Amino acid sequence: MNWNIQSNALVALAAAVAWGGGDFAGGMGVKAAGGSLRAALRVILLSHFTSFAVLAAIILLRHESMPHGALLGWSLLAGFAGGTSVTAFYIALSRGEMGVSAAISGLLAAAIPALVSLVLEGAPGALRLAGFAFAFVAIWVIAAGPSTGNSARGTLGLAIFAGIGFGVYFVALRMANPLGVFVPLAVARIGSLTTCGLTLLVLWLRGGAADKDAGRINRSAALWALSVVLLDTGGNMLFVWATRLGRLDVAAVLASLYPASTILLAAWRLHERPTRRQIAGMVMAVAAVVMVTL
Repeated sequence: MNWNIQSNALVALAAAVAWGGGDFAGGMGVKAAGGSLRAALRVILLSHFTSFAVLAAIILLRHESMPHGALLGWSLLAGFAGGTSVTAFYIALSRGEMGVSAAISGLLAAAIPALVSLVLEGAPGALRLAGFAFAFVAIWVIAAGPSTGNSARGTLGLAIFAGIGFGVYFVALRMANPLGVFVPLAVARIGSLTTCGLTLLVLWLRGGAADKDAGRINRSAALWALSVVLLDTGGNMLFVWATRLGRLDVAAVLASLYPASTILLAAWRLHERPTRRQIAGMVMAVAAVVMVTL
């Protein structure tokens, strides 16, 4: 087996595990802060600012230069897409049915980079294409049928929006690859902090006195947000590393299997028992991983 292909896949799977944990922590943090849009924005701002501080310190210690031109643009686009999509995603997660939201967003997050990779890097082999198909089906099967209420439809819309944003985020980080691992992530954090900060400011200016106090970060929400720093930032680093080791579609499709770890954490912490359909989806995901890495 070619080591570059194997390492590309293994690192992408590690990113999936980290992202799944980070998404669970983010959803729990927003829930602890009230589950509102303001709560989501405050949790994201806290976690992304802490993450940016860590990344900036690493960049300074390594004496890396700041980007310019197209690479700067791709990094900022990643930050804008990541900031808006993660806001929508955390709100969806905080409303319950974490597995459904994670699976729907994961499907779209995998599909968009796979299509871009087809154009930029050509078609992969037949076995790998079959593995991608298995992965897409696995992500979808993991999403046990959502209910039909109005709140469920709203959550579904947020998950779809988040999935599209994550797909754009993956592609933008791949295009910023020449910058290495730390610089594009730090610049992306600037983009997400600006986007979320301006959105929160507009909401604050438009809201009343009661609204301005909504979504305050309490101790529980802050602890969850700090967990996001470790897991989400680690997942981002692993994903960028995976795209540098091999194809974008392999990295994106395997990393987008993160709903599995979100569901397992929800089962452990919230006692949301995985359904037989979700378990079958996880088995299909294992088969997809084998097919992609062969």
